[in-house]
Amino acid sequence: MPINIADIQSADWSPKVGSPGEIVEGLDDIAQAIQIIAATPKGSDPHRPQFGCDAWRALDLPTDLAIPDIIREVTDAIEAWEPRAKLKKVTAGRDVSNVVLTIVWEAHLAGLQTTEVRYALTAVA
Repeated sequence: MPINIADIQSADWSPKVGSPGEIVEGLDDIAQAIQIIAATPKGSDPHRPQFGCDAWRALDLPTDLAIPDIIREVTDAIEAWEPRAKLKKVTAGRDVSNVVLTIVWEAHLAGLQTTEVRYALTAVA
């Protein structure tokens, strides 16, 4: 079913990733954009080769070396590509098979927001 344009209530909206026919608006749109930026390897968008981040390059490193590189890459990418979000903090941890980033950000006229991004580990030291 196509999106009814009259139902869109926000100037900030986009199609919802993985849900054809649905949209995200407002803060959810910004959170989705942050997840897309963090999960997109640089060079994979042919029209914007610098879009995204190269955090995935650090996944084969020992965890104590990988975590600071991942945080730096994600921070730089979000600051470059998502002007609607002001980063407050990016932290990383890990579970059995993922590096889990917690991204705390703020939007104009809104309180602090948190977005979680997971990277699959290829090796853990």
